Amino acid sequence: MEGLNILVTGGNGFLGSWLSNALASKGFKVFALFDKDNPGTVFDPGLAKAIKGDVRDLAFVKKTMKKNGIRICVHLAAQTIVSEANKTPVETMETNIRGTYNVLECARLLGVKVILASSDKAYGRQKILPYTEETPLRGLHPYDVSKSCADLIAQAYHNTYGLPVVITRLANIFGGGDMNISRIVPSAAMSIARNEAPVIRSDGTPVRQYIYVEDAVRAYMKIIEKIDDVAGEAFNFGSSKPMTVYDLVKTMMNTAGMKGEPIVKGIPIKGEIHSQYLSSDKALKMLGWKPVFAFEDSLEKTIVWYRNYAGAGNG
Repeated sequence: MEGLNILVTGGNGFLGSWLSNALASKGFKVFALFDKDNPGTVFDPGLAKAIKGDVRDLAFVKKTMKKNGIRICVHLAAQTIVSEANKTPVETMETNIRGTYNVLECARLLGVKVILASSDKAYGRQKILPYTEETPLRGLHPYDVSKSCADLIAQAYHNTYGLPVVITRLANIFGGGDMNISRIVPSAAMSIARNEAPVIRSDGTPVRQYIYVEDAVRAYMKIIEKIDDVAGEAFNFGSSKPMTVYDLVKTMMNTAGMKGEPIVKGIPIKGEIHSQYLSSDKALKMLGWKPVFAFEDSLEKTIVWYRNYAGAGNG
């Protein structure tokens, strides 16, 4: 598959940057589509061709795919912040839902294979955990619903038109280059870099699962390698054990050799699901994927990245 033309929407975002760089280093011809610059990410414009545009523009997406001979599209472009989705639901739905069916429709017309980034949030609140791929998609709030919808639309395009689509549902991704500082890992990492106590907005008890960005990239690589064999499938990917937000932040502080306690504000967050975590057994069975980066080592690498970033005069 070396030399294959791949379009990565959201290609200069957090995960998109890591993935674009990795694909290019493997010999793929990578086209990174994004609507605005994203300073601070690891995106290397020397490796991937940058294309400015908006996935909400159907004609533009079709022209981009056709002109560049795209064979596979990894659709990552999305509004990804839960709190922002609550503030701007229309914009979130436009980007996450309309952007998705635009990509899928263009792929259908042009014979492009698609890997769609859904989310563990697409499952919504469930009584039985961990989520498996058979768990119903039941988002209840703007971001969660937008991901449930995008996921279901992708399934419809496969089941109705035979479009080769694979869906990824990842736990919370972390690593260097995440510029969404409202997220807990980059927020805590930046505080640690400044030798300040990290701040937890919630009461610290919500339970989450995490995946290091390089393990996430490996997941996409596995799917690309086996895309013809797994078209129509959805896969969960998570690497850490489920843990409370408090335990995550304390682990980060311990890893960095920082004493004391985080500041726990205990602010209720509307639409926040208390406990979410995944089973990745299907990914192991069908893709041969399992996490290879030790969790605490990954946290340490992440903290080092933010220390270097802050030391360069950022934040």
